Amino acid sequence: MTRETRTVPEQDPGAVRAPFGIHGYEETVAHDTSWNAHAHPWDELLWNERGASIAVVGARAWTITPTLGLWMPAETMHSGSAVAGTWFRATFFGRATTPSLSDVPVAVEITPLLRLLLERLGDAGLDPGSRAATEAMVLDVLTPSPRELLVQVPTSPLLRPIADAVRENPGDQRTLSRWAAELGVSTRTVTRAFNAETGTSFARWVAGVRAQHAVELLTRGWEVEAVAEEVGYRSASAFGAAFRRTTGLTPGSFRPR
Repeated sequence: MTRETRTVPEQDPGAVRAPFGIHGYEETVAHDTSWNAHAHPWDELLWNERGASIAVVGARAWTITPTLGLWMPAETMHSGSAVAGTWFRATFFGRATTPSLSDVPVAVEITPLLRLLLERLGDAGLDPGSRAATEAMVLDVLTPSPRELLVQVPTSPLLRPIADAVRENPGDQRTLSRWAAELGVSTRTVTRAFNAETGTSFARWVAGVRAQHAVELLTRGWEVEAVAEEVGYRSASAFGAAFRRTTGLTPGSFRPR
């Protein structure tokens, strides 16, 4: 499958004071696409009209979907990727005129109201008064979400073999005790390392990796049963239950319509 790699020019965050309030950009990528690590001098809301994409900051990787966006603060180095056919949208917030939602990346629920307001700002014929009122409403309804499709990737020499194997093959069936035996350490040692590096348990971390991979496959049009098998579940029902616990949504909500 063709993959396109894009380079975003380096920008000096202190050199630009964006005079605009809220400005949007959208594109449908024809190929699997990756963006290099870069930062903007303005805040950015990443969201999708269709498909799935990934934004990476350090060792943290967020999945972005039509219902779950990501607030990327100005000056934050991040890279990204999107699967072919993804209709992605980026909304830029000029810090000279709009307050920042957060100084760290946070998930944002893309509610129907927020979507409508952001789409209205894309109307080139919107008069200044209506634009100002709409921007004020966007800032009023823009709030962090308690849900997020986030995976903290462990990087220590102990856990890196596990992280690499599971991310390469989310259907990997090795248990925590089997991994500990293969690495020559105790189960308790691996458990403590996972909690320290990822803030969660091994089982929940694996569920998060599987959910991220499942979202990508679902947005490509895979059937739920095929996705369940690919990411390591014995049945579609078991996959669906685990997926809902992790994302708060059903697998079917991510399939193209």
